[in-house]
Amino acid sequence: MVMQIPAPQREQPDASTPGMSVLAGGCFWCTEAVYLALEGVTRVVSGYTGGAQETANYRAVCSGTSGHAEAVQIHFDPARLSFGRLLQVFFAVAHDPTQRNRQGNDVGTQYRSAIFAVNAAQQQMANDYIAELNATGLFGQAIVTEVSLLENFYPAEGYHQDYARRNPDQPYICAVALPKVEKLRHTFPQYFHAKES
Repeated sequence: MVMQIPAPQREQPDASTPGMSVLAGGCFWCTEAVYLALEGVTRVVSGYTGGAQETANYRAVCSGTSGHAEAVQIHFDPARLSFGRLLQVFFAVAHDPTQRNRQGNDVGTQYRSAIFAVNAAQQQMANDYIAELNATGLFGQAIVTEVSLLENFYPAEGYHQDYARRNPDQPYICAVALPKVEKLRHTFPQYFHAKES
């Protein structure tokens, strides 16, 4: 049975906030696949954030010592998709926000749950929503998602972009990413948008 996660009390931070968000929820291949299938998303870029530019590469990030998280930069049309809906999908579908510095078998600070807000309004809304979700007790334990202001985002190497769509038969994609896309289709059918391959 799919757990129903309530939407945040507010849909948008404020009128001046751009239609862009940076979220980290484990392997970016999986998070990217979920958001590419969400109606209103115009572009998703896999990348790194939280560390220095010189360590913004896959090898360094995989070491777990770079300070970076694998993250996705999501561009969306606020007229068609709210920041609140983006967050609801993040907590309900994209990852498990109660796992600290891991997602399933992927272990390390690079797989941490984090929201990198583009401004103070987004940051406040994310913190408020986490408090709302914790108050429901739906997750059975506290949400460990970190919320901070975005400093820098470094796009990942080209072969990581749109990875799940380009590699649908890769075992990790079949085992982890595609079930999340199906969960999105089942949980939020009204917001699911299958992109053409």
